[in-house]
Amino acid sequence: MDPTAFACHVAAIPYPGRGHINPMFNFCYLLASMRDDVLITFVLTQEWLGFIGSDPKPPNLRFFSIPNVIPSELARAADFPGFWEAVMTKMEDPCERLLDRLKPPVTAIVADTFLSWAVGMGNRRNIQVASLWPMSVSEFYHLDNLIVQAQNSPTDMSEHSDLKENKQIFGQVKEAFSWIRKAQFLLLTSIYELEAQLYTYTFLPEQQQWLLRMARLSASCFCPVHLFGSFLSVSSAQMDEIAVGLQQSGVRFLWVVRGEAARIKDICGEMGMVVAWIDQLRVLSHDSVGGFWSHCGWNSVVEGVFSGLPFLTFPLVMDQHCNGKLIVEDWKIGWRVRRELGKEVLVKRDEIACLVKKFMDLESNEGNEMRRRARELQEICQQAITKGESSYSNLEAFARDIHNAATVEAG
Repeated sequence: MDPTAFACHVAAIPYPGRGHINPMFNFCYLLASMRDDVLITFVLTQEWLGFIGSDPKPPNLRFFSIPNVIPSELARAADFPGFWEAVMTKMEDPCERLLDRLKPPVTAIVADTFLSWAVGMGNRRNIQVASLWPMSVSEFYHLDNLIVQAQNSPTDMSEHSDLKENKQIFGQVKEAFSWIRKAQFLLLTSIYELEAQLYTYTFLPEQQQWLLRMARLSASCFCPVHLFGSFLSVSSAQMDEIAVGLQQSGVRFLWVVRGEAARIKDICGEMGMVVAWIDQLRVLSHDSVGGFWSHCGWNSVVEGVFSGLPFLTFPLVMDQHCNGKLIVEDWKIGWRVRRELGKEVLVKRDEIACLVKKFMDLESNEGNEMRRRARELQEICQQAITKGESSYSNLEAFARDIHNAATVEAG
């Protein structure tokens, strides 16, 4: 492949975290597969290049690396605010230097919404910038409203406890949202039909030139044949309650656990398989899977819906609470494991065992109605990605727009 033969060259810059890299990669994979006349350079930190650098990809999608923003990026769990600050202050310069030496010259940038500096980088180069929002449209709407609320009443942050706890991060979220208005595209990682009621959202006058492009994006996040689970930052005490509860339920399960896999495997016994990683979408789509216990990260939600599964929701932080509400209250395809919010709320093993057993009871009218709605959503999602339908058409239009602009510039 001769890179200089491409008139349209896209630099894709994700935030260096699994829940952000996966939707960006899947978006780029779809774009590269749709248009073989578009070259995509996917920019990864060195650590993440080691994780996904060998993943299969189209010939017009290539990886380039920049230095890690901190020595070990996986240490971000111990100091998330510090990691966030490093991404905001140390990642721009190496990205700028990489873009300077790429051939052919970059004609468009697709960047994670939270990398606000990437919009300025594109504007300085006089090239198009697309801001890719890696969460639900519901969370976009919620955060935008929260920013307006904070401006009117700076002391009231009660609607989003995670941001309330760290005002520095909230300030950077506000900064990111202000820069979206200077991008030429907003890419929403959702399916129109899933959140159609939110696309009536009224933007400010200066936002009216925005082109809303939606593509069906999924990602292999973490996950947990019959039942799945994915847990992030759960206390050891809660992990033990979950493990014993699952074992006592009599339901067979597959559980992805990071860090404590050996200990959890001993507790679960023969009823469950405990692994460190799995190809989540492939497993969720298997006929033997009857439900999905999830932390409700957006990528996992989209994959579960696309696979036609009901959910047991266990949200922990940030947008996961909003996504859990969509599943339980709006779509009515899941039940809550934890009735109360808060990291210190411990759900006991007996309660978990009872809930899981009821959830997987295929003779239950309530459960079967939930599964019927899940299959309906699955059909809607699978229809949306077919040629001529909403997600396919929007991705096709975005590809055409950035290619046409690059061709005009080259001429």
